[in-house]
Amino acid sequence: MSPKKPRPPRLRKAVYSAELRRLQTELVAMQEWVRASGARIVVIFEGRDAAGKGSAIKRVTEYLNPRIARIMALPMPTDRERGQWYFQRYIEHLPAAGEIVLMDRSWYNRAGVERVMGYCTADEYRRFLHQAPLFERMLVEDGILLVKYWFSVSDHEQEARFRSRLKDPMRRWKLSETDLLSITKWVDYSKAKDEMFVHTDIPEAPWWVVESEDKLAARLNMISHLLSIVPYEHLEPPTVTIPPRPPASDYERPPREQTRPVPDFAATLVDPGRTGSKHS
Repeated sequence: MSPKKPRPPRLRKAVYSAELRRLQTELVAMQEWVRASGARIVVIFEGRDAAGKGSAIKRVTEYLNPRIARIMALPMPTDRERGQWYFQRYIEHLPAAGEIVLMDRSWYNRAGVERVMGYCTADEYRRFLHQAPLFERMLVEDGILLVKYWFSVSDHEQEARFRSRLKDPMRRWKLSETDLLSITKWVDYSKAKDEMFVHTDIPEAPWWVVESEDKLAARLNMISHLLSIVPYEHLEPPTVTIPPRPPASDYERPPREQTRPVPDFAATLVDPGRTGSKHS
């Protein structure tokens, strides 16, 4: 393990929440520009296990239209996919005009976990390091904006997050055997990342490092940076007028007794005497 450094001052939650809201408003504006302009954007999220990639993706997409901004998180390849060109199964998930794809891990699995865990051969690994820059240059040449983020976290902070997940029944599922091996193979993953950067940190699609010791700060930094490099414009939203509701003169609602309502569990949580509005 590296020497433990003192924690930097943590961002106050109120400051974080206010700024996140502002940035998410800008993300919606960016989305509308992408839709109207036909832009194509791919954002790759890579990094250490428990570095905060997933939570950053959630904050990016929280208010976006899932038909425009899609999350791509592929499972292990099938036997058929293992017989394809390595990049082939990723191609079908690339964006069409007016779409954003956020990759929760990507083709860089080959340079990281596959390399360290021995899931690919040495020849496959060397071929990937040669082909990845060529593949990415083709994407950029065709007009795709390709943004690559590496989320960096210290070994001490990673282990603390693993232990936190272990105690949390809602996040326990995030701990896999491969994740835990990242503790014992910390140096191997470091070497793999360094070599990956040497070969794939290209001018057309550089790596951007997100320091993630403070998850809140990391999310703000990453979203702010993404907004700064997408050349979006604020578009005037279309004018929408809500029409008056016509009287339901020719409709009579069936008796409620004929329906199957969901049990009112929420009512058991309400203070006695408190009433709420009824909805149809």
